[in-house]
Amino acid sequence: MAAAYLSPTPTFFPPTTPTTTSTFRTLLHFKPTLSPKHSFKTLCSRRPEYIPNHIPNPNYIRIFDTTLRDGEQSPGATMTTKEKLDIACQLAKLGVDIIEADFPATSEADLEAVRLIAQEVENNVVGEHEHDYVPVICGLARCNKNDIGKAWEAVKYARFPRIHTFIATSEIHMKYK
Repeated sequence: MAAAYLSPTPTFFPPTTPTTTSTFRTLLHFKPTLSPKHSFKTLCSRRPEYIPNHIPNPNYIRIFDTTLRDGEQSPGATMTTKEKLDIACQLAKLGVDIIEADFPATSEADLEAVRLIAQEVENNVVGEHEHDYVPVICGLARCNKNDIGKAWEAVKYARFPRIHTFIATSEIHMKYK
């Protein structure tokens, strides 16, 4: 953590205006209190235990990163499997809670990349995180048996696997995808 407490002058941003602190609190969904048991350190320095569909601390914000999937959609930004693994390891070192690794049904290479990330990221998490911290590894899938099967085939090796499903809503996607 960059700061262990909330001081009158924020340590994350240069003290430029009196509204910096209130802006900072809003960005972190932080409700200031005078009680020491609800300090900034309590709200932001501890990651709650991972329990699917439950966040024990309602003030905790889970970070769901889609860099590995959305980044692939940018022209000229195609990544190799090794590059995807390297980025996933860096995201884990940053403390990202959920990494959407890719869309495994799109190609055999994408399926293998997600599988490798699911197998390897847990072994590469180092740094200042709690000893049990491992991000959720997620694969994207359309709501059909083939996509969900491929996503599961890829993410099942993760300690915390997840399948992120979606349903097309545009007429073109519903008719042709």
